[in-house]
Amino acid sequence: MKKQKESYLFHEKHLAENFVQELFDVLFIYHLESYQSSEQLEYKFNHLRYQLHTLINKVSTSDSIIKEQVEKFFDEIPYIYDMLLLDAEEILHFDPAAHSKEEIFISYPGFFATAVYRFAHQLYQQKIQILPRVISEYAHSKTGIDINPGAEIGKSFFIDHGTGIVIGETTVIGNHVKIYQGVTLGALSVSKDLASLKRHPTIQDHVVLYSGATILGGTTVIGEGSIIGGNVWITHSIATNSVVYHTNQIKIKDNNPFPEVIDFVI
Repeated sequence: MKKQKESYLFHEKHLAENFVQELFDVLFIYHLESYQSSEQLEYKFNHLRYQLHTLINKVSTSDSIIKEQVEKFFDEIPYIYDMLLLDAEEILHFDPAAHSKEEIFISYPGFFATAVYRFAHQLYQQKIQILPRVISEYAHSKTGIDINPGAEIGKSFFIDHGTGIVIGETTVIGNHVKIYQGVTLGALSVSKDLASLKRHPTIQDHVVLYSGATILGGTTVIGEGSIIGGNVWITHSIATNSVVYHTNQIKIKDNNPFPEVIDFVI
């Protein structure tokens, strides 16, 4: 086997996981604790900067570039935080089981997966190798929600329940989109030499994707305001404000004995 280039070796999986968990906690958990002073928070952010510097150092050899990348990432944290507050507000507004944003921060796997995606997406945009995917897989392992860091996801994103969701690398998702468990936004079978092309669907604003829906293909567009029902399979575009559902025949039988014997042989 051909060995990887030294600059692409990465043996800091646990450090990457610790970094993203601590970043999430600093933004959404520690602030709930009244004893956390501004000095303590500043210390935590400085420690996070050190951790990210160490991680990027594993895939880059230029110290000046590493410092620039670290500062660029943390410069974007206020914007990412504001985006995540919009995500939490969307959940609070539409989920009758949600009683407060604090409950969402602490206990909602969909919100955690979205937060880790937004961190990883920023690193992906900065063209940092390997680390965005390692971070994404940490959220995947904890929540069962697989969001590639290359996907583009707009404001006020709502994942309900979430287990089994897959969102591919070139997926584009608009604003105020709601996705339920088991949804796949994937690619039709393509060869490796087409990897740079758009392979995954586009989901426009105010779309609802119910559980088990599978939407495939880079040219597939789900029009604004559409509702996609559970267990549908879509490989072509859907017009604005459409309702798509799967028709299934269900037979109900009572528990009384059959009126006559049914004989059969297998």
